[in-house]
Amino acid sequence: MSTLFTKIIEGEIPGRFVWKDPEVVAFLSIGPLADGHTLVVPRQEVDRWTDAPADLLAKLTAVAQTIGKAQVEAFGAARAGMIIAGFEINHLHLHVWPSNSEAEYDFKRAQHNPDPAVMDASAEKIRAALRDAGQGEFVPEA
Repeated sequence: MSTLFTKIIEGEIPGRFVWKDPEVVAFLSIGPLADGHTLVVPRQEVDRWTDAPADLLAKLTAVAQTIGKAQVEAFGAARAGMIIAGFEINHLHLHVWPSNSEAEYDFKRAQHNPDPAVMDASAEKIRAALRDAGQGEFVPEA
């Protein structure tokens, strides 16, 4: 049975993608901790990060770092936060978001009904920053 993320990756459910390559995709979270909160997800269905092949985990982390740098640039954040949680969806994913304080690392603060226009604008800011950083080949159109 396909996970929710596989359905998003395959286009059965809409997603705001900021990165696509043969192994990894990244799209905005629908429950963001901050504007621009992105999920970095392998195309391969892996439940727990501890079960992922080392090369896949390294690739996910590299993409997360690239996206984090773009978020810092796009949103003027002090840092990019990253967490691997994995309880809400049984498909490995890294949460990456622009952050200005440790208080922003609390999932109880997640927005439950984010403004779609803000989400679209956030996705475009990240895409633009990724293109500016020379990563345009992996940046999908909106």
